[in-house]
Amino acid sequence: MHDLKLLRADPNGFAAALARRGVPDAATALLAADEARRAAETRAQEALARRNAASKDIGAAMAAQDMARAEALKAEVAGLKDEIAALESAAREAGAHAEDLLASLPNLPAPDVPDGTDETGNVEVMRWGSPRAFDFQPLEHDIVAAKLGYDPEAAARVAGARFAVLKGPLARLQRALGQFMIDTQTRAHGFAETYAPLLVNRDAAFGTGQLPKFEEDVFKTTDGRYLIPTAEMSLTNLVADEIIDAAALPIRMTALTPCFRSEAGSAGRDTRGLIRQHQFEKCELVTICTPDQAEAEHAHMLQSAEAILQALNLPYRRMLLCAGDMGFSARKTYDLEVWLPGQGAYREISSVSDCGDFQGRRMNARWKVAGEKGSRGPVNTLNGSGLAVGRTLVAVIENYQQANGSVIIPEVLLPYMAGITRLEP
Repeated sequence: MHDLKLLRADPNGFAAALARRGVPDAATALLAADEARRAAETRAQEALARRNAASKDIGAAMAAQDMARAEALKAEVAGLKDEIAALESAAREAGAHAEDLLASLPNLPAPDVPDGTDETGNVEVMRWGSPRAFDFQPLEHDIVAAKLGYDPEAAARVAGARFAVLKGPLARLQRALGQFMIDTQTRAHGFAETYAPLLVNRDAAFGTGQLPKFEEDVFKTTDGRYLIPTAEMSLTNLVADEIIDAAALPIRMTALTPCFRSEAGSAGRDTRGLIRQHQFEKCELVTICTPDQAEAEHAHMLQSAEAILQALNLPYRRMLLCAGDMGFSARKTYDLEVWLPGQGAYREISSVSDCGDFQGRRMNARWKVAGEKGSRGPVNTLNGSGLAVGRTLVAVIENYQQANGSVIIPEVLLPYMAGITRLEP
């Protein structure tokens, strides 16, 4: 959510920043609705003042036995009552329209975010690791996994398309990956493990930016709750409507949870395999902090996510997303893309975003300094994947596959595999 004071103070700058996000006319419409609300409120206050003055004059006219004037004033008061009601209604309508517009606008991009409308405008920042040289043609993960316990047909019978059944050691490998991630983020990077709801209410979905604009992207229950598409939705909202002492910040949280996405608008994309599923697991990272801590926390979260890829020895690259390719709530995002030799391409495995005070304002979450009256303003929030478990499983299968169809278990996962060192067809 944006601060309307910033729009009023610098409408041209606000409009230019929104234009970078692909909504060039939104600032004008919002400013017009806001001005209509304020104009109606001002006129209502003026009419109320006239009514109060006329009401006093009625008494004076009655005392002076000027009945004609008294009746005229009574008629004026009655008319002003109707006028005030109409103006107050107009103010409420314009205010609701302004609030709807405000809630639908994405965050403004940080100054150092590159221009661009889609992924072609993203900028590669760095690469880590060297892709493995295979002495055979590497296969895509679903072909390899089909002989290791991956059963999409069984999943389709139970739930439909874009679900997976994993069996035996392959299922254990997925569990091992999740456990390794959550252990690493808690033990090495200072994130507090948190168990939080998988279902959230409408206020929580609004707070992190999934509503109202992206309702079709989430699964909704019959009682009005939403299945989380990421634990960001649960974790970030744990500070909603709170005023947090600066001494307690930053707050770093992590959760390993199932996630659920409708994948609306992704028809025809990644229909095979485990890359784009309705149900998947993710180790989520969330930080709540003050504005002056945000840049350092963004770097820390990015390093925490990259540490998992480095420990698994999976080559990857870091991409700075352009303004048009960032998520709705983000002001600056880095994507981590892992090398998949079967596809011969880098594919996204984590997004790490600085949301500034955008979500803090939507959640009414603020921070203060002890001893001061009031708050300093909305908290800053950051979120990222540390990592997406299913996509990491894909990367391990493709990068560690062998010519005979087996998959070697990465060394850091061996303590979680009960003596299993490779997956055998």
